[in-house]
Amino acid sequence: MGPASLAEKMEERFTYGQYYQWDDGERWELIDGVPYNMTAAPVRRHQGILVRVSSRIEEFLRDKPCQVYFAPFDVRLPDFSEQDDNDVPTVVQPDLVVVCDEKKLDDRGCRGAPDLVLEILSPSTSRKDIGVKFSLYERHGVREYWIIHPAEESLMVFTIGEDGKYGRPQGYGRGDLAISTVLEGVELNLEEVFAE
Repeated sequence: MGPASLAEKMEERFTYGQYYQWDDGERWELIDGVPYNMTAAPVRRHQGILVRVSSRIEEFLRDKPCQVYFAPFDVRLPDFSEQDDNDVPTVVQPDLVVVCDEKKLDDRGCRGAPDLVLEILSPSTSRKDIGVKFSLYERHGVREYWIIHPAEESLMVFTIGEDGKYGRPQGYGRGDLAISTVLEGVELNLEEVFAE
């Protein structure tokens, strides 16, 4: 069954096994089995920011064991480590991910929590990125979650504490130098990131 009638069936839950069979040409995410359509193309500014951030991080990671990927790139988040891929209820396509454990990578993307996830807010995704995905990434142990707000030219960096929860975010604005605690040594010049 494809996602053609998902708008009417939002109460139905789906799995990665079903998701992987969908071939309607649209992009989807599943969060706890609930489908979210990702088909709308991001605006030009979103893409420019993503290119600049990914270039900087990729440059830093050269000759290091971590890998950087950007959407569309499937991140499967199983409920427990032995869960069969076909039964996994969550697969997301963050704007950018960094994965430092190569055992999590396979031909289909990443299985398990990336070390760092970055989402760039847009009007159609901001509620999901700030609310639903925040809780999802925290629950699955994404060590660092970056949220970029293009309109406000700001970046919030959430880091997992010893209690497994995100603490207060470190906030940055245009002109600041953002620093990652997970990718030690990564510094992001937000003046360059937000430049047109």
